Amino acid sequence: MSTLNDQHYIDKILQGETNAFAVLVDRYKDMIFTLALKMVKHREEAEEVAQDTFIKIYNSLNKFKGDSKFSTWIYKIAYNTCLDRLKKSKKEDLNISIDEFSSHLIKTMDNALSALEEKERKQTIQKCLNLLPSDENFLLTLFYFEDQNLEEIGKIMNISANNAKVKLFRSRQKLAVILRKQLEPEIIEYYEIGKISK
Repeated sequence: MSTLNDQHYIDKILQGETNAFAVLVDRYKDMIFTLALKMVKHREEAEEVAQDTFIKIYNSLNKFKGDSKFSTWIYKIAYNTCLDRLKKSKKEDLNISIDEFSSHLIKTMDNALSALEEKERKQTIQKCLNLLPSDENFLLTLFYFEDQNLEEIGKIMNISANNAKVKLFRSRQKLAVILRKQLEPEIIEYYEIGKISK
């Protein structure tokens, strides 16, 4: 059975079949909650943000023009809802020194990560992402777990694709530093030497 695309349900909702919204909520609730949790860091707040996001989505459905993917549009709403929540609570984020970064480090990180089992890799990235500031955590989640391209990430975060590229690079550098500290030093050394045969 093929899953009907989002537009099918959007049309139904706009024609008055409000119960069709449940399908969209079901389709995106986990992802919205995950993204919210990355930004606001607290489970209860993330649940509230996810709820607020779906209320906003429902109330603005008629504004969705289809000029971007529906997922891109709702992630943008989720992102803005998180930003509003963060402005209210003005949370301090952990900052990581930029001096330790290099693109060589990113390559090393990618090599080490590709050797880990898929599940293990996701858990490792997830753990390290949580140590980053909210917006970088969000950006990297879209990139690594949601396969969003730079243009879509730009739309979601309200920045140009080029700006998204720069932010992504910086965020990956920070992630590399964190991963370097988290992963076994021997694994890192192993890859820096260049023995990438498995």
